[in-house]
Amino acid sequence: MHILDTGARFSAVRFSPALNPPRRRYFTIRANLPFPKHQAKYHKELEAAIDAVDRACRLCVDVKRSLFSSKDKILEKNDQTPVTVADFGVQALVSLELSELFPSIPLVAEEDSLFLRENNLVSSVVSEVIAKASVGDDHLSDADVLEAIDRGGKDAYTFCNKPATYWVLDPIDGTRGFLKGDDALYVVGLALVVDNEIVLGVMGCPNWPGDSSDGTTGTLMLSHIGCGTWTKSLLVSDDWTRRFVDACGLVTKARFCIQESQPWESLPLSSLFDAKIDSGDLHGNEIRLLPTCCGSLCKYLMVASGRASVFLLRVRTERTIKSWDHAVGIICVHEAGGKVTDWEGVDINLEEDQSERRIIFPAGGVVVSNGSLHPQLLEMISSASPTL
Repeated sequence: MHILDTGARFSAVRFSPALNPPRRRYFTIRANLPFPKHQAKYHKELEAAIDAVDRACRLCVDVKRSLFSSKDKILEKNDQTPVTVADFGVQALVSLELSELFPSIPLVAEEDSLFLRENNLVSSVVSEVIAKASVGDDHLSDADVLEAIDRGGKDAYTFCNKPATYWVLDPIDGTRGFLKGDDALYVVGLALVVDNEIVLGVMGCPNWPGDSSDGTTGTLMLSHIGCGTWTKSLLVSDDWTRRFVDACGLVTKARFCIQESQPWESLPLSSLFDAKIDSGDLHGNEIRLLPTCCGSLCKYLMVASGRASVFLLRVRTERTIKSWDHAVGIICVHEAGGKVTDWEGVDINLEEDQSERRIIFPAGGVVVSNGSLHPQLLEMISSASPTL
């Protein structure tokens, strides 16, 4: 699909027609869908999202390949979370793609360019973005890339307490995993929200263990409301495969995953079950706990693909829960047949942060399951929570 764009841009606080004259750019959308387009109301947005996430994952792979030979590409934000050229590069790349195709749809994303400017990493990010962007013959400037990053930043847009359509992007969920090595998973996640309903989502995990016998790694997962959840190999040409949650109906037989920063003993079910991480037989009141991987979205990916049955997250008073850590995962799990709620069984509300849509407030925490286990889990959490 070829799209001619006359250069119209979206930016609530930074765009000025006099300073940013329109430019003609051609874009080629390479994505194919696993279902007929007429079945998907937002098929154009989904095609663009697939293409943007695919390009973003390729950027991540290239940056990671050179990361440890350039230590200055690894920094730490004020909240002690690591950030790299890849985080900013992904946000700039995805923002550029989406703003040119859908200029009226705002972006809610994790990063802004101030940190980048202060640490003299602008040129490194720009070079990575230019290598992967689909803009035509135009040369992207530093200003283009910084503006693209800030389009998703905290001060870019105010929603005025009204229903809205907007993108939600986590440029790299699991940056600690990105820095650890090939075995620790990390995810690029993008979702589209329309009137508080997540209508599509795309996740890319460049080092996801391959399902095929040819040794390839990396997966791309998409979901569209009413059309299911699908995956295909990331960096090679492949057919889409429909994905479903697992069929486990007993909590004692379920495979659990939890946050790396939250030990099993901090969760309500620890008063009922002991967790066992190795692959040996379970005994007594033991349950299977899968080895931890960094970030939240890879756990959603595991549940949506049937590799895990449950993901539990507890709210902590010292940390806010960000919308981009959950939005794309929620639709992927829902469309695969699973369920996502807070600990009281209430659906996650993306509009509680009425002006910015950056924070969510799930009561107690988040329960992600295959659906069959959900009532049992909520009952167990309710009965055990007062003891913690």
